[in-house]
Amino acid sequence: MAPKTFKLGEDWLTAGIALNICNGTTSIVLSEATRKKIEKSWNIVQKIVEKGHPVYGINTGFGPLCTTKISKTETDILQTNILKSHSVGVGKPIGSEIAKIMLVLKAHSLAKGYSGISIDTLERIIWHIENNAIPVVPSQGSVGASGDLAPLSHLFLPLIGLGKVHYEGHEISTSDLFDKTGLKPLDLGPKEGLALINGTQFIAAHAVKVVDRLHAVLSQADIIGAMMIEGLQGSVKPFYKELHDLRPFKGNIHVARRVKRLLKGSEIMEDHVDCDRVQDPYSLRCIPQVHGASRNAWLHLKELLEVELNSVTDNPVIINEDLTISGGNFHGQPLAMALDYACLAASEIGNISDRRIYLALEGNSPGVPKLLMKDTGINSGYMILQYTSAALASENKGLCFPSSADSIPTSLGQEDHVSMGSIGGRKALQVIENVEKILAIELLTAAQAFEYRKPLKSGIFLEEVHKEVRKQVPFADKDRVFAHDIEKGIKMIQDKTIISLIGTIEKEKGISLKTKYSEEFENY
Repeated sequence: MAPKTFKLGEDWLTAGIALNICNGTTSIVLSEATRKKIEKSWNIVQKIVEKGHPVYGINTGFGPLCTTKISKTETDILQTNILKSHSVGVGKPIGSEIAKIMLVLKAHSLAKGYSGISIDTLERIIWHIENNAIPVVPSQGSVGASGDLAPLSHLFLPLIGLGKVHYEGHEISTSDLFDKTGLKPLDLGPKEGLALINGTQFIAAHAVKVVDRLHAVLSQADIIGAMMIEGLQGSVKPFYKELHDLRPFKGNIHVARRVKRLLKGSEIMEDHVDCDRVQDPYSLRCIPQVHGASRNAWLHLKELLEVELNSVTDNPVIINEDLTISGGNFHGQPLAMALDYACLAASEIGNISDRRIYLALEGNSPGVPKLLMKDTGINSGYMILQYTSAALASENKGLCFPSSADSIPTSLGQEDHVSMGSIGGRKALQVIENVEKILAIELLTAAQAFEYRKPLKSGIFLEEVHKEVRKQVPFADKDRVFAHDIEKGIKMIQDKTIISLIGTIEKEKGISLKTKYSEEFENY
């Protein structure tokens, strides 16, 4: 159950809670205890300025200019200038949802009380979240080292009256936003500009969406794979508990039990229980091992992301009056490597799905015609749909080169090793989108193969899934413009239609697909 309120800087943030804050089902608050921590940190920064001892980013320049002393009268100008100078992003803007997630993650991090931010600045960020005034942030320009400098700079330009925002369905300038709302630009104090733009919130916001969308991909891949097993009359034995107890990876066990329960009560399975087929191709037989490995990668990312979401990632951090540390908590490497792993995990789901699509077209399963259509020759059947899934699977392979394997020095060598996690996050979402399309094609081909098993019925779950598909896409006995079918399938995948349907059946029939690892794999 998602919390109705979330205390910034205090409660444990998860990907799911961040998404709930963004969609308005969870509200955010600043407790009195948190306000006191923030004020204490702010006061320490003011004392540092008064004393004049050089502290990076408070009264010194940035990056290679860290040895350049800034006078007390110029410290405020420095903080405004850093937002301007670092706003160098290019490319198509990221989606408003990801930009809003960035605001939520930054607000939570700043509320920890180690950043020297003022209450006024944090409350303005909260205003943007609560009023859905979401800054326009270009997608390219971060190397993921001093955190996500360029995208975070664009994210917070509206605080000083610059940049653009999405507001009430339109993209408008911040000056127009101020005219509409009566807001005025903030005067940033010492350290504030640096606290705003140092951090990993661009990488982490993309990781939040990766966790969410990859989870849906994994759940639907199991269901669609089970439907393909039915359509091609594969064996249920590779999903037996006795096999997976001998190699007890969490993901494998979780997938095997889900698929076995999806097949439970199937007349189709019973119909070929005594057939002479020895074993199935890997794309059917090894679903637990392949889907399970991707599940394990997802779990690893989820666990690492939760640590990141509840961390302080700017620089320097204000520990107390006597200790201010200029370190490297902004470096994106912990998430960068995990995002590359998740990208590969997503791609592999697309690879094995494409293999199952190909398998369904071969006509080697009794009763299922070649190309999934009886009257071929004049009709091409489902042949060309697999061209599309092959193209998408191949594109994903090219996108799987790990961004974190690269590093280009920046900031005149001061930042001489960078994570490229921002690129990894964007690529992972691109791969997941391609996999959603591949799964849509598999859903259509599995439903077509499933049709040839009539009048035999599957278990309660897959029968209802097939009926749901048929509400959107009719059986094909001759060629048509299959692109329309694919678009409907993609919408079903992206809307999580069959996931919702399975959940409804579980509640109504009192049948559960849960496993001993469901708590880890189903909650985020």
